Amino acid sequence: MAALQPSFIGLTGAIGSGKSETLKALGRLGAATLSTDEAAHEALGAPDVVPQLVARWGQDVASDGVVDRNRVGEIVFADRDELRWLESITHPKVAERVIEWQAGLTDEVKVAVVEVPLLFEAHMQAFFDGVLVVVAGNRRIGWLEARGDAGVEGRSGRQLNEAEKAERATWVVENDGTLEDLERKLSGLWPKLVAVRGEET
Repeated sequence: MAALQPSFIGLTGAIGSGKSETLKALGRLGAATLSTDEAAHEALGAPDVVPQLVARWGQDVASDGVVDRNRVGEIVFADRDELRWLESITHPKVAERVIEWQAGLTDEVKVAVVEVPLLFEAHMQAFFDGVLVVVAGNRRIGWLEARGDAGVEGRSGRQLNEAEKAERATWVVENDGTLEDLERKLSGLWPKLVAVRGEET
Protein backbone atom coordinates (compact mmCIF):
# COMPACT_ATOMS: atom_id res chain seq x y z
CA MET A 1 0.00 0.00 0.00
CA ALA A 2 1.38 3.37 -1.01
CA ALA A 3 2.37 5.69 1.82
CA LEU A 4 0.44 8.88 2.29
CA GLN A 5 2.37 12.09 1.82
CA PRO A 6 1.82 14.84 4.40
CA SER A 7 -0.59 17.57 3.44
CA PHE A 8 1.65 20.42 2.29
CA ILE A 9 0.01 23.64 3.48
CA GLY A 10 1.04 27.23 2.89
CA LEU A 11 0.29 29.70 5.68
CA THR A 12 0.07 33.42 5.03
CA GLY A 13 -1.73 36.61 6.01
CA ALA A 14 -1.26 40.35 6.21
CA ILE A 15 1.40 41.79 8.48
CA GLY A 16 0.28 41.75 12.10
CA SER A 17 -2.45 39.15 11.55
CA GLY A 18 -0.88 36.50 13.79
CA LYS A 19 0.90 34.21 11.34
CA SER A 20 3.65 33.28 13.78
CA GLU A 21 1.20 32.41 16.55
CA THR A 22 -0.87 30.41 14.07
CA LEU A 23 2.22 28.48 13.01
CA LYS A 24 3.06 27.74 16.65
CA ALA A 25 -0.50 26.60 17.34
CA LEU A 26 -0.44 24.27 14.33
CA GLY A 27 2.82 22.86 15.64
CA ARG A 28 1.18 22.12 18.98
CA LEU A 29 -1.62 20.35 17.13
CA GLY A 30 0.93 18.05 15.50
CA ALA A 31 1.98 19.76 12.28
CA ALA A 32 5.56 19.92 11.11
CA THR A 33 6.25 23.65 10.69
CA LEU A 34 8.72 25.92 8.94
CA SER A 35 8.94 29.72 8.76
CA THR A 36 10.44 31.12 5.56
CA ASP A 37 11.19 34.33 7.48
CA GLU A 38 13.50 32.35 9.72
CA ALA A 39 14.98 30.61 6.69
CA ALA A 40 15.58 34.02 5.08
CA HIS A 41 17.32 35.24 8.25
CA GLU A 42 19.57 32.19 8.10
CA ALA A 43 20.29 32.90 4.43
CA LEU A 44 21.32 36.48 5.24
CA GLY A 45 23.99 35.18 7.57
CA ALA A 46 25.32 32.51 5.21
CA PRO A 47 29.13 32.65 4.76
CA ASP A 48 28.81 33.23 1.01
CA VAL A 49 26.13 35.93 1.37
CA VAL A 50 27.68 38.29 3.93
CA PRO A 51 30.64 39.29 1.69
CA GLN A 52 28.21 40.08 -1.13
CA LEU A 53 26.17 42.36 1.12
CA VAL A 54 29.29 44.17 2.30
CA ALA A 55 30.61 44.55 -1.25
CA ARG A 56 27.35 46.13 -2.40
CA TRP A 57 26.30 48.19 0.63
CA GLY A 58 29.42 48.77 2.66
CA GLN A 59 30.94 47.43 5.84
CA ASP A 60 28.27 48.98 8.09
CA VAL A 61 25.75 46.30 7.10
CA ALA A 62 27.96 43.74 8.87
CA SER A 63 30.51 45.74 10.83
CA ASP A 64 31.26 42.92 13.27
CA GLY A 65 30.73 40.12 10.79
CA VAL A 66 27.07 39.79 11.76
CA VAL A 67 24.48 41.19 9.37
CA ASP A 68 22.55 44.19 10.70
CA ARG A 69 19.06 43.21 9.54
CA ASN A 70 17.61 46.61 10.45
CA ARG A 71 20.14 48.33 8.20
CA VAL A 72 19.44 45.87 5.40
CA GLY A 73 15.73 46.54 5.82
CA GLU A 74 16.26 50.29 5.53
CA ILE A 75 18.15 49.80 2.29
CA VAL A 76 15.85 47.37 0.52
CA PHE A 77 12.56 49.01 1.48
CA ALA A 78 13.84 52.34 0.21
CA ASP A 79 14.88 50.96 -3.17
CA ARG A 80 12.99 48.23 -4.97
CA ASP A 81 15.97 47.41 -7.18
CA GLU A 82 18.03 46.65 -4.08
CA LEU A 83 15.22 44.46 -2.74
CA ARG A 84 15.14 42.51 -5.98
CA TRP A 85 18.92 42.09 -5.85
CA LEU A 86 18.77 40.77 -2.29
CA GLU A 87 15.94 38.39 -3.13
CA SER A 88 17.91 37.04 -6.10
CA ILE A 89 20.48 35.87 -3.55
CA THR A 90 18.30 34.76 -0.65
CA HIS A 91 15.27 33.24 -2.39
CA PRO A 92 17.16 30.29 -3.90
CA LYS A 93 18.60 29.50 -0.46
CA VAL A 94 15.16 29.69 1.14
CA ALA A 95 13.76 27.41 -1.57
CA GLU A 96 16.58 24.92 -0.94
CA ARG A 97 15.81 25.01 2.78
CA VAL A 98 12.10 24.28 2.18
CA ILE A 99 12.86 21.40 -0.21
CA GLU A 100 15.41 19.93 2.21
CA TRP A 101 12.96 20.26 5.10
CA GLN A 102 10.09 18.68 3.17
CA ALA A 103 12.27 15.78 2.03
CA GLY A 104 13.24 15.08 5.63
CA LEU A 105 9.69 14.70 6.94
CA THR A 106 8.89 11.32 8.45
CA ASP A 107 6.00 9.05 7.51
CA GLU A 108 4.26 9.93 10.77
CA VAL A 109 3.76 13.57 9.73
CA LYS A 110 0.21 14.19 8.55
CA VAL A 111 0.39 17.94 7.97
CA ALA A 112 3.38 20.08 7.00
CA VAL A 113 2.92 23.86 7.17
CA VAL A 114 5.20 26.51 5.69
CA GLU A 115 4.67 30.14 6.69
CA VAL A 116 5.27 32.43 3.68
CA PRO A 117 4.39 36.11 4.29
CA LEU A 118 4.30 36.99 0.56
CA LEU A 119 2.98 33.65 -0.67
CA PHE A 120 0.44 35.01 -3.15
CA GLU A 121 2.60 37.93 -4.18
CA ALA A 122 5.37 35.48 -5.08
CA HIS A 123 2.85 33.25 -6.93
CA MET A 124 3.73 30.25 -4.77
CA GLN A 125 0.22 28.90 -4.20
CA ALA A 126 0.69 26.17 -6.82
CA PHE A 127 3.43 24.59 -4.67
CA PHE A 128 0.97 23.75 -1.90
CA ASP A 129 -2.01 21.43 -1.51
CA GLY A 130 -3.89 24.35 0.01
CA VAL A 131 -3.33 27.78 1.52
CA LEU A 132 -4.47 28.85 4.98
CA VAL A 133 -4.88 32.60 5.51
CA VAL A 134 -5.13 34.10 8.99
CA VAL A 135 -7.05 37.38 9.27
CA ALA A 136 -7.36 39.76 12.21
CA GLY A 137 -9.18 42.80 10.80
CA ASN A 138 -8.87 46.05 12.73
CA ARG A 139 -7.10 44.34 15.63
CA ARG A 140 -3.97 44.39 13.52
CA ILE A 141 -3.62 48.17 13.92
CA GLY A 142 -3.16 47.96 17.67
CA TRP A 143 -0.78 45.02 17.42
CA LEU A 144 1.36 46.75 14.80
CA GLU A 145 1.52 49.93 16.87
CA ALA A 146 2.44 47.95 19.98
CA ARG A 147 5.42 46.33 18.30
CA GLY A 148 6.51 49.46 16.42
CA ASP A 149 5.51 48.27 12.96
CA ALA A 150 2.71 50.75 12.27
CA GLY A 151 2.90 52.01 8.71
CA VAL A 152 5.17 49.27 7.37
CA GLU A 153 2.47 47.38 5.51
CA GLY A 154 2.80 47.82 1.80
CA ARG A 155 6.04 49.77 2.04
CA SER A 156 7.51 47.50 -0.62
CA GLY A 157 4.57 48.45 -2.83
CA ARG A 158 3.60 44.90 -3.64
CA GLN A 159 1.65 43.41 -0.76
CA LEU A 160 -1.97 42.35 -1.13
CA ASN A 161 -4.33 43.55 1.55
CA GLU A 162 -5.99 41.20 4.00
CA ALA A 163 -9.24 40.88 2.05
CA GLU A 164 -7.40 40.04 -1.17
CA LYS A 165 -5.41 37.31 0.56
CA ALA A 166 -8.58 35.88 2.11
CA GLU A 167 -10.28 35.74 -1.30
CA ARG A 168 -7.48 33.56 -2.64
CA ALA A 169 -7.31 31.23 0.36
CA THR A 170 -8.34 27.59 0.57
CA TRP A 171 -9.18 28.12 4.24
CA VAL A 172 -9.48 31.29 6.34
CA VAL A 173 -9.16 31.45 10.11
CA GLU A 174 -10.16 34.58 12.04
CA ASN A 175 -7.74 35.61 14.76
CA ASP A 176 -10.31 37.68 16.64
CA GLY A 177 -10.01 36.34 20.19
CA THR A 178 -7.46 34.85 22.55
CA LEU A 179 -4.64 32.51 21.56
CA GLU A 180 -6.74 29.71 23.04
CA ASP A 181 -9.61 30.72 20.74
CA LEU A 182 -7.25 30.65 17.76
CA GLU A 183 -5.97 27.20 18.62
CA ARG A 184 -9.53 25.95 19.12
CA LYS A 185 -10.47 27.14 15.62
CA LEU A 186 -7.38 25.53 14.14
CA SER A 187 -8.20 22.29 15.96
CA GLY A 188 -11.60 22.33 14.29
CA LEU A 189 -9.94 22.91 10.92
CA TRP A 190 -7.34 20.18 11.45
CA PRO A 191 -9.36 17.29 9.89
CA LYS A 192 -9.71 19.32 6.68
CA LEU A 193 -5.97 19.96 6.56
CA VAL A 194 -5.26 16.26 7.03
CA ALA A 195 -7.82 15.32 4.38
CA VAL A 196 -5.89 16.92 1.52
CA ARG A 197 -3.09 14.36 1.85
CA GLY A 198 -2.34 12.65 -1.43
CA GLU A 199 -1.12 9.15 -2.14
CA GLU A 200 2.49 8.78 -3.15
CA THR A 201 2.79 7.82 -6.78
